Amino acid sequence: MTLSRRDFLKLSALVTASTVLSSCAPVYRRLAGDLPSVPWTAIGAIDFLALNRLTFGPRVEERARFVEIGLQAWVEEQLDFDSINDFDCEIQLSSFKTLKRAANELEAISNQLFDGYDRETIPNELRQAALMRQIYSKRQLYEIMVEFWSDHFNIYIEKGNDFYLKTVDDREVIRKHALGSFRDLVWASAHSPAMMVYLDNQANEKSHPNENYARELMELHTLGVDGGYTQKDVMELARCLTGWNVKEHFWLGDFVFKDDLHDTYEKNVLGLSIQPSGQAEAEQVIEMLVAHPNTARFISTKLARRFIADEPSQEIIEKAAQIFLNTKGDIKSVLRVILLEGLALARPKYKRPANFVLSALRMLNVETDAVALHDHLLRMGQLYFNWPTPDGYPDTSEAWQGNLMPRWQFAFALIRNEIKNTEHNLNTLLDVSSTGILEDDVDSLTSLLLGAPINRLARNEIIDSVRGVGATDEEILQIIAAGIIASPAFQWR
Repeated sequence: MTLSRRDFLKLSALVTASTVLSSCAPVYRRLAGDLPSVPWTAIGAIDFLALNRLTFGPRVEERARFVEIGLQAWVEEQLDFDSINDFDCEIQLSSFKTLKRAANELEAISNQLFDGYDRETIPNELRQAALMRQIYSKRQLYEIMVEFWSDHFNIYIEKGNDFYLKTVDDREVIRKHALGSFRDLVWASAHSPAMMVYLDNQANEKSHPNENYARELMELHTLGVDGGYTQKDVMELARCLTGWNVKEHFWLGDFVFKDDLHDTYEKNVLGLSIQPSGQAEAEQVIEMLVAHPNTARFISTKLARRFIADEPSQEIIEKAAQIFLNTKGDIKSVLRVILLEGLALARPKYKRPANFVLSALRMLNVETDAVALHDHLLRMGQLYFNWPTPDGYPDTSEAWQGNLMPRWQFAFALIRNEIKNTEHNLNTLLDVSSTGILEDDVDSLTSLLLGAPINRLARNEIIDSVRGVGATDEEILQIIAAGIIASPAFQWR
């Protein structure tokens, strides 16, 4: 059985055209473990959109829980992530030997001082773990925030020793503070050796100040590009940060302040006079930056863009910014405003490559070790921790609406189980709702992947198109599944 590229693209276009005529009522399935015991049922368009923003693709039990308790209670459950039993996900990561290592141990591994490990083991395990958590974790909102802050405090893993220092940063900065205090998050990032190396602050010393980290601390991490600072403020903050460095010998890879490299003269940042006090100088500026109204507005805008729309409501942004200031940057409090008040205003967002891949995996109940997925994400343009500039992977639809061929290739490879150590459970899933009638099974499949059955006439046209290549009913369902995942309709969330 074969299907030409032309026929495949025609099929994808038919699927997309058909969804315009369909209601928006999404349906899902379980990811791993027990499969649903009853057919999935419809859910409203707003709830469908909300769940796709709050998860990497909602599973059957997540959707059922959402319908049972509503948005507010569901969000509260997810915000209280420590109370969610995630043992099954942690078991998936139990064989990873680098995720909990200190920097000096990771450096030793990179020099092949540990049997069975080499330099590439460290970044590869970090990337694999990120994907496994996003696929299998029940703490979906937490993992989404980990992804958000990983972009906000972006570190290119191929820069110098960041190939192993980023593992510590991921654990001690991003994951530790993802749903905590923004102040603590910035504080931890500022003291992160990985960030020091990435933005060259280990080269920032009194005789040759380096402004890279000082600039990004204000432009990308706190105030924003229009946050009211000047080049003079950047230069003065860089002077405050002289001597912030990374240990090179004993406790290799830890943060260290080197007095002999520090500029000991008075500085002035954003009108604040900084008296000589060593490491405390930059820390005094950090305290000012995280409490600044422009920081509150900048962070609230980015969060609203991630969860609501590329051009989010200014009213929601202002409300969130005020809560940010009132709670001294409590991330959970800010999210409550954006999610509970803003999701009703949400607009479609084009899936970034990771969202595209993950939603397909979760909706098809895929079992995977995630290793082979890295190559697909690389071809799509979003290999984890691989964005070279400090602004992080883009979060607007326009940035990702090209380069479709790798997405089509992924869709076919996934459905044909051609991705190494990755297998879907489409047939088993459809058995739950199958009536034995092909047309009903196609309705169930389109509901599973798109949220609702497509127009009946278009559905029959799709079936006839695929039958024309001599496919069995099982093959027809697989071809249609690949066509749906590759279709423009599936690219939006």
